Amino acid sequence: MDVLRTLKERCDPTKAALIVVDVQNDFVSPDGSAAKRGEDVSAAMAMVPNLRKLIDEARRIGLTVVYIRTTHGEWTDTPSWIYRTSQKGGLNTCREGTWGAELYEGISPLPSERVVIKHRYSAFINTDLNTVLKARNIQSVLVCGVATNVCVETTARDGYMFDYYVTMIDDCSAAYETKLHLGTLENIRRHFGLVASSQEIIDTWSDLPAKQAPGL
Repeated sequence: MDVLRTLKERCDPTKAALIVVDVQNDFVSPDGSAAKRGEDVSAAMAMVPNLRKLIDEARRIGLTVVYIRTTHGEWTDTPSWIYRTSQKGGLNTCREGTWGAELYEGISPLPSERVVIKHRYSAFINTDLNTVLKARNIQSVLVCGVATNVCVETTARDGYMFDYYVTMIDDCSAAYETKLHLGTLENIRRHFGLVASSQEIIDTWSDLPAKQAPGL
């Protein structure tokens, strides 16, 4: 296995995958459940144009792109999951088959891109994400999405525990409070990997030719 020390090495499309976590209506839209329970979704909405540009560039150079979607329902709800502070107002987030569980406007996977369904904070727990990445010989994950301090951070941490190189994309991730977003970035920077902007990542691809992303 290669040693990937620099950001450019960790963004190499032959070794890296972009993991887009939970950019769904309930977490991003002002009409979603997070906003309705009083969360400030403005940062989540504001980062979407950066993310769309990053996805377009990732597709241009043939980077593997994997989208993570959370769904919840009676088959996956457990007492410990139900009785969390965020659920005191009722179980109404990313319920199976609802508009809230759909990906947010403008985040539209191509047929060649993979969508992984998860039922907990981490995209690696009880999903096929690790299998998908290993099948592609992926060594490095570029992680972004919502919320920075919950599902994105948990996924990044678990990616590190599975021995992937981890880079969190600061301006393609968002939390509902700035201090929580910045706290996660500092934690990742200190203990789990790199933190980079979408433009810094795009810049590492500037000399790469356009390439059709492989099917998934």
